[in-house]
Amino acid sequence: MLLGSRDPDRGMAAVHSLRALHPGAEHRVAYLKIDVSSDESVRAAREAVAASLPGDGAALYGVVNNAGIGLGSHDMAQVVNVNTLGVKRVCDAFLPLLGNGGRLVNVSSASAPRFVSGCSAARQAFFQDAGIEWPALQALIDEVVALGDDTAGFEKLGLEPHNPYGFSKACVTLYTLLLAREHPHLVINACTPGYIETDLTRPAAKSRGVSPADMGMKPPEHGTVAIMHLLFGAPHGSGHYYGSDARRSPLDRYRAPGSPEYTGD
Repeated sequence: MLLGSRDPDRGMAAVHSLRALHPGAEHRVAYLKIDVSSDESVRAAREAVAASLPGDGAALYGVVNNAGIGLGSHDMAQVVNVNTLGVKRVCDAFLPLLGNGGRLVNVSSASAPRFVSGCSAARQAFFQDAGIEWPALQALIDEVVALGDDTAGFEKLGLEPHNPYGFSKACVTLYTLLLAREHPHLVINACTPGYIETDLTRPAAKSRGVSPADMGMKPPEHGTVAIMHLLFGAPHGSGHYYGSDARRSPLDRYRAPGSPEYTGD
């Protein structure tokens, strides 16, 4: 397993912690330097991984896109560059290295369907269009980034304003549908890990003077349930979005964990 991180020190710390949990399996996890916001970094990471594969037709089994920012003071351009375009950079680079039946998991967020539910009916349909092409999604991203803080501009586009994180994750989920259609030989899905205590969410609790648990955040290991199911379980094919309980969920509204599984298209 390769664990990617833009910060070598934190990346290696994570690798060492995993190795400590599984004595005797130290060789099964290694660090990969990668900054998903940089074309050059992603390209270098891809070259390093490709060079490490045996020359007998060996391929990667799966890729998990989990990098994310945006619950703090980042602007729309920064958030989209990491959360959405970063996913595309990694997919463009690494999907060719996946073998037939390989898995791709794009970590989205429950903020995505919540964002979509606040959009106009026409825009809700856009974010659920499995026939979308990348140029159409890129065009919307470009329009939104250019708007800055123009609330009227967001409303004109049928979008909930001032929600960079929700918008970026809605784009990730839609991009997942596009990828699944374009790569029928792979198993490609998106999911939310749930409301997990991480560096991304912890500041919200600190600002309120409460503990992460008081705000309903769960320990990091709870965030792996859907990811592990999509990597190693038997998901319902490709091009779907899963809740943190590893059950299919709709793209246009929030589905609480434990509630009936979504069965629509």
